[in-house]
Amino acid sequence: MIASNEVLKTRRTKKDDSLPDYKIFETNEFINCLESLPRKDKSKIEKKLTHFVYPQLKKEPHYGINIKKLHGYNPGTWRYRIGNYRIFYIIEKQIINIISIDHRKDAYK
Repeated sequence: MIASNEVLKTRRTKKDDSLPDYKIFETNEFINCLESLPRKDKSKIEKKLTHFVYPQLKKEPHYGINIKKLHGYNPGTWRYRIGNYRIFYIIEKQIINIISIDHRKDAYK
């Protein structure tokens, strides 16, 4: 049983190494929304973006504990949860377009 788990890990590693990283682009709407956040929230979110969110999205934007695909959106839209805020993005080939950030109470209206 242990050997089969190690094989799976090896396959995933080889697959991950062969795939190029995704490129991340921030839209003007996202930048404006980020600038309009309260100062303490903005600084926390910027730190999370640079240290956790962007590195994870560059490697695998489809899977993660804070990632969810939204139903009923065209084009397909994904969300990343950061505390009380939600970041919304679209994946096109190897490009991620970050389109918005909203407080969770306003995010899905």
